[in-house]
Amino acid sequence: MRLFAAVLPPQSAVQELADAVRPLHALPQAAPLRWTALPTWHLTLAFLGQVEAEALPELSAGLDAAVAEHSAFELRLAGAGRFGDRALWAGVDGDTRALGRLAESVSAAVRRVGIDLDDRPFQGHLTLARSSTPRSAESARRRPGGPDLAPLADALAGFRGEPWQVATVQLMRSHLGAGPSHHERIDGWQLARARA
Repeated sequence: MRLFAAVLPPQSAVQELADAVRPLHALPQAAPLRWTALPTWHLTLAFLGQVEAEALPELSAGLDAAVAEHSAFELRLAGAGRFGDRALWAGVDGDTRALGRLAESVSAAVRRVGIDLDDRPFQGHLTLARSSTPRSAESARRRPGGPDLAPLADALAGFRGEPWQVATVQLMRSHLGAGPSHHERIDGWQLARARA
């Protein structure tokens, strides 16, 4: 199974962002992009990659313990950025330090189960679109023919959604194949103060 741990924004926050993003689809720079579907919008805490089903009980127990160490906190979807010419994303503000600590705990729990993760620093973001141009070795630079995502990121720079409480972490399965990807919830855990 191809798995990731994530925070899912509430539907109201997703809709606010969708309303702000919709006009970007008409811009010329948007033509070569593959836009992500609203039901897949999330903030990735850790991408696990391929995981055997046999590892799920130990993984779930580890994630439950890791998430229980954190109290609920507030975020909002805000601003935008890009990873070179590869991806356009919406950012977050609010208690981003709490989000970073949660991502660290989740990653540590995943590693304790023996699942390798990449060592890239955590950056809270929600992927909006990806380039359909093949990735280059120099990912921070624009490739010849790659889309210029700067105008799209600039157009969203002033976006500030309503605040919402991060109360749960979800373990999600990504289904790839013909057509757009879709996600399936495998398990989930509430943060400490969100537990009743």
